[in-house]
Amino acid sequence: MNSVIFKNLGIIKFKEAWDLQENLLNSIIDVKKQNRVSKKQQQTKNYLLFCEHPDVYTLGKSGDQKNLLLNNSDLKKNGIDFFKTNRGGDITYHGPGQLVIYPIFDLDNFFTDVHKYLRFLEEVVILVLKKFGIKGNRLEGATGVWVDINGSPRKICAMGVRASRWVTMHGLAFNVSVNLDRFKGIVPCGISDKSVTSLELELNKKVLFNDVVLLFREKFKEVFNIKLIDENFF
Repeated sequence: MNSVIFKNLGIIKFKEAWDLQENLLNSIIDVKKQNRVSKKQQQTKNYLLFCEHPDVYTLGKSGDQKNLLLNNSDLKKNGIDFFKTNRGGDITYHGPGQLVIYPIFDLDNFFTDVHKYLRFLEEVVILVLKKFGIKGNRLEGATGVWVDINGSPRKICAMGVRASRWVTMHGLAFNVSVNLDRFKGIVPCGISDKSVTSLELELNKKVLFNDVVLLFREKFKEVFNIKLIDENFF
């Protein structure tokens, strides 16, 4: 069982969280580099960050900026930031009421298979949804988690990751009570024929955000077989 350092960052600007991820990723990679030339092997650390972001659109490295439907003036007027990132995937939205999760895992401590890692992330979400009586699904050819596949597929969780020397960053964004109108300013994940939903919309009732946080903690421990350690590391 791997130990993972857990931190709930609360509401944090996207760029600040991105910089923190980069620092943690680089610290892990530095240890891995040292291990290659040293007789004394150090155990690399793993981190799991939970947070919410103020309004922001983020574009993946292979995404098409045409999927951002607003111009700079529109963004400024609506108080929405925009960043081109180094993760996979296309464009997505982050905002209040959305749980954003960033695992900075050394996959050498788990399994060196990014596709398997993405399926594990999806499984965490699917198990959380099951607790609310909602069936979460995978959609062939589209990373993330969806509801109502046979009727009108609606995306409830977007994913985009980066891995360097088997160390991951970025992660998933789960819609709890987020303002879904913000998704109208983009073509979410570059998919124009599917809609986006939230947990509260599917349940048609209010949900305590912290209840969702606690469930995600529980299911990360279950799926990845990890022990979470609450520790201040910055």
